[in-house]
Amino acid sequence: MTEFLEFLRQLLIDPFGLLEALPVRQWITDAVNWIVGNFRDFFRTYVSPPVRGVMGFTQTTLGGIPPGLFLIGIFLVGWRAASWRVGLFSLIAFALVGFMGVWDALVVTLSLVATAVLFCMIIGLPLGILCSRSDRFANAMRPILDIMQTTPPFVYLVPAVMLFSIGNVPGLIATIIFAMPPMIRLTNLGIRQVRQEYIEAAVAFGSTPRQILWKVQFPLAMPTIMAGLNQTIMLALSMVVIAAIIGAGGLGLEVYAGLERLNIGQAFVGGIGIVLLAMVLDRITQGLGDKGPGKDSKQAP
Repeated sequence: MTEFLEFLRQLLIDPFGLLEALPVRQWITDAVNWIVGNFRDFFRTYVSPPVRGVMGFTQTTLGGIPPGLFLIGIFLVGWRAASWRVGLFSLIAFALVGFMGVWDALVVTLSLVATAVLFCMIIGLPLGILCSRSDRFANAMRPILDIMQTTPPFVYLVPAVMLFSIGNVPGLIATIIFAMPPMIRLTNLGIRQVRQEYIEAAVAFGSTPRQILWKVQFPLAMPTIMAGLNQTIMLALSMVVIAAIIGAGGLGLEVYAGLERLNIGQAFVGGIGIVLLAMVLDRITQGLGDKGPGKDSKQAP
């Protein structure tokens, strides 16, 4: 009886002391070391070159545009995507970044975000479509997406560096993994939310499943998909800033260097540039989503 009471007392006061702590840290370390030891050459041979190539092409293209022409271009993009007010705001925001002396860092950050978002779309859109087609596949993807989206961003940096060394590539890989879930989730959600009568009408006219997907469901789901793209861009931008710690460069490097040197002015300039870039990208993608063909149809009775 005494031993049982002692067991109850310990169960209430310190239940974790009844068993040895689970060696989760060692399990994770062993798993990462096994992946690095067996797949480092594969990742550096087959994954790193396309990411580095797209990043190099994007940065060269954007960096080769004269700043004045770039400002005119961003005005036209904002105007066509949303309104002339968004275009004017985009022009003023990018001009302000240039006048603060961090134009080159802005181009690098924009290149990193564009590259990461491109790969998120290439991988995320098909996975989102598969999720919309199969409940079993969607249920299997849900915990994976939860882990990808809720894992602290800094955690991605360690295995990325171990697999790819330091530089833009590991930062981009970590960014792609962190920013992809909204693209998959909202593609799945948008396609599933297309009203059944539209699909039935397409079937009645003899449309194939592929035609229904690309000519009915996908266009009507575009506002939701664009919302996913918007979230993916915002997450990619936040992760690109963090990835400056492992050598990704851009405006994040300005913030990191300012913190390292306790240079509050440099850190704030980098932070202001990031905020302005985020606002421009947010307004443009929101405008594209508002002009999508599915916007009016979802408001129809």
